[in-house]
Amino acid sequence: MRIAVGSENPTKVLAVEDVMKKIYGETEVFGVKVESGVSDQPVGIGEIVKGAINRAKRALEEGNADLGVGIEAGIYRFPETITGYLDIQVCAIASPDGRITIGHGPGFEYPPVVIERIMEEGVEAGLAMGELVDDPELKKKIGAIGVLSKGLLNRRELNSIAVLMAMIPRLNPDWY
Repeated sequence: MRIAVGSENPTKVLAVEDVMKKIYGETEVFGVKVESGVSDQPVGIGEIVKGAINRAKRALEEGNADLGVGIEAGIYRFPETITGYLDIQVCAIASPDGRITIGHGPGFEYPPVVIERIMEEGVEAGLAMGELVDDPELKKKIGAIGVLSKGLLNRRELNSIAVLMAMIPRLNPDWY
């Protein structure tokens, strides 16, 4: 099975590989550079979902694959939080028959300074966090969640959860 991921970010490609190998056994998982069709820093659940779906569809087509996977992270309004926002990773999985399944991972809160930079300067969360901890490659490694959770969860693992959630209907086709 060939599975194209709509990103060349290693945390996304490896997350997809982790989940798909558990489900399908030997698979070929590879990244494809595609445009998300949304802003570099999505704000709002609608924009996050749209980016994930666009990535999945474009990866499927450009990768000539059996499945296309799109993972898009973004922030959305969430009441009673310190900043008013949570970050989530949304995963969309597209197949040649036109079916799209969607899931997302756990939400977490960025430090207020990161949210301020996103909202006031339009800076991408990964870049703002990278600058905060003096690591410009942070989003390609442990990610903000790795820093914020003190290493208890990394970006690859966080993305894996979203991928697994998007696979739920595919793992249980009789119920969906």
